[in-house]
Amino acid sequence: MGLFANNFLPTTVGGDVVRLAGIMQMGFDRAICVASIAADRLVGMAGMMFTLPFGLVPAWASLQEIISESFAFIASLQRPIGFARRTLQTFTTWLHQPKALMVSLLCTFGNMLFIFASVYILIEGLGGHVSFWLVAGLWSLAYFITLIPISINGLGVQELALAYFFLHVGSLSAATSLSMAVLIRIIFMLASLPGALFLPSILLAISRQKKDPIPPELKIPHD
Repeated sequence: MGLFANNFLPTTVGGDVVRLAGIMQMGFDRAICVASIAADRLVGMAGMMFTLPFGLVPAWASLQEIISESFAFIASLQRPIGFARRTLQTFTTWLHQPKALMVSLLCTFGNMLFIFASVYILIEGLGGHVSFWLVAGLWSLAYFITLIPISINGLGVQELALAYFFLHVGSLSAATSLSMAVLIRIIFMLASLPGALFLPSILLAISRQKKDPIPPELKIPHD
């Protein structure tokens, strides 16, 4: 549901709100729900940090032209920075659960492997060739750029970043770079469609909760 909701909610974390609502409907504590989703987001970012150098080093020359402007833009985003600070504070809950964090990180590596393999297969199918590790590095670069909250689910930002890096660093043609970026977006959207089947139930539960915030078991029966 979170993946599907990301397709039309603002920024790349809009689906996290839906995930939070869904988990809370299952009866879990609100603080644990928020901490879990924050940990999931930060562990995903940590996983991408491992492959970031494979793209950052070869792309450094291209990045130098825009890096100063990017820092100036990010510095102007006070609300996202404040949100990131609060998220990091929430994440401290999980510092006492190192085993859970390590298992989560291993799952993140598995997810990353499939994403990188998908991009690699698409490029090969389009007649291009980029080493797997360069694919991993360039995708990680685009991932962090997409976190800048200026569009819905990074729509447009991700495509432009991927096309730019694979064109200038991966030495692919403009047609191949753009086609790959658009195709991977379509694949991600198609993969998220099953979440649409469950989203109405969460929205209905939220609506009912707003109308009747007192749980049935806490109501006082009337004679």
